[in-house]
Amino acid sequence: MSTTSTVRSASTRRSGVRWLTLGLIVALIVINYIDRSAVSYAVGPLTKAFGISKSEYGYVSSAFSIGYMVFAFLAGPLVDRYGARRILLIGVAIWSVVTAVTPVSGTFAGLFAARVVLGAGEGPGFPAATRTVSRWLPQHERGRALAMVGGVAVAGSLLIGGPVVTQLIAGVGWRGMFWVLAGLGALWFVVAWALLRNTPDDHQKVSPAERAHIADGQREEERSARVRVHWRPVLTSRNLWIIAVGYFAWGFMFWGFMYWLPDYLSSQYHLSITAVGLFTVAPWAAGVVGALAGGLVTDRVFARTGSPRTRFTIMGVALLLSGAALVPIFTSPSLTVSVTFISIGVGLGFVTGGIWWVAAIDAVPSQPGVAAGFADAAFASSGIVAPSVMGFIVSSTGSFSSGFVVMTALAVIGAGSLLILPKRERRGERRPGDRPAGLVADTR
Repeated sequence: MSTTSTVRSASTRRSGVRWLTLGLIVALIVINYIDRSAVSYAVGPLTKAFGISKSEYGYVSSAFSIGYMVFAFLAGPLVDRYGARRILLIGVAIWSVVTAVTPVSGTFAGLFAARVVLGAGEGPGFPAATRTVSRWLPQHERGRALAMVGGVAVAGSLLIGGPVVTQLIAGVGWRGMFWVLAGLGALWFVVAWALLRNTPDDHQKVSPAERAHIADGQREEERSARVRVHWRPVLTSRNLWIIAVGYFAWGFMFWGFMYWLPDYLSSQYHLSITAVGLFTVAPWAAGVVGALAGGLVTDRVFARTGSPRTRFTIMGVALLLSGAALVPIFTSPSLTVSVTFISIGVGLGFVTGGIWWVAAIDAVPSQPGVAAGFADAAFASSGIVAPSVMGFIVSSTGSFSSGFVVMTALAVIGAGSLLILPKRERRGERRPGDRPAGLVADTR
């Protein structure tokens, strides 16, 4: 009797392996962002050791986004065809090796090539993460999960990345810093090899109760481990193109501040490097708060309405408010105003941080990797455009104000697209918890 009760209890208890899987993905994104930004903290010794100029270093910075954009898009079909686990392990192996090779690449050409390959290795990260979440979590849990992946992990890594990397440089030198980060990637590879699986059905530790909980909140087409790629539904999805426009608009603000905020604070307000480091903490801390809030709001609204279109409303409102928050910076600038409203703008922007991925899954649920890669390519393209546009504006006008105006204008355009243009779901859409497979959302 006791044995029977124990077996019954084990079969009805949720094992929580889906949260372990999510933890692995969050850790991956944190390592990913620290790795990609580490070179910016070693600019001085690196340019001196390799004999490259500041302008050549600028090209090196763009090299990462070029590789990242191309392979984020190409990784989507590979993720959907071969599964997220295999592609993630290959990607992490590539970027860990390249990180280790970076400090001995020797020349401008070698460093440029290393950054392109690093971007290529990190490109599959978000498409594979999005597919993993779509296979491991029901719809009503994805807002929080992807807020952790696309928002908290990103903002959090930028928040801690500076102190971590600078302490490593102080302790083991700038070359040693790269080797330690490569070791972190190798450690993640070993752990993921043992624990990460493509779907709950592939993992022996998932209880029947947890497997049923996940399946109950998924569409039928989201339960397969591998699918054949069909490009027509992706390229003709109106909602996916709207997501790309909005994500580019938010990306322009994100990359613009990531690359130019330190220089803006130091040149505009004559702050020391130490003071700049302190003041740049605020926007990324606000980003963590915004990402958490966005995930909670998204899941609660979806639980009440069951409508994927609510994601677009939340993203549109957040992006509109994010752009509006920058207006005081170019109308009544001061150090207090700038730091306060940049933080508000970044925090509101990060409300959308994980929702892009949820909306991409909704747009093409049968091919989440391809959809995520498409959206991520739009975000990566803004990483190429924003730094150069901001640099052109600053060098030609001597001021950052026009750059902030561009950020606001793009935010308004992106918000308008998200609020007005999405296609509505058909009647009869199956909501989480409904048993009939029936019709699904027509989100093209």
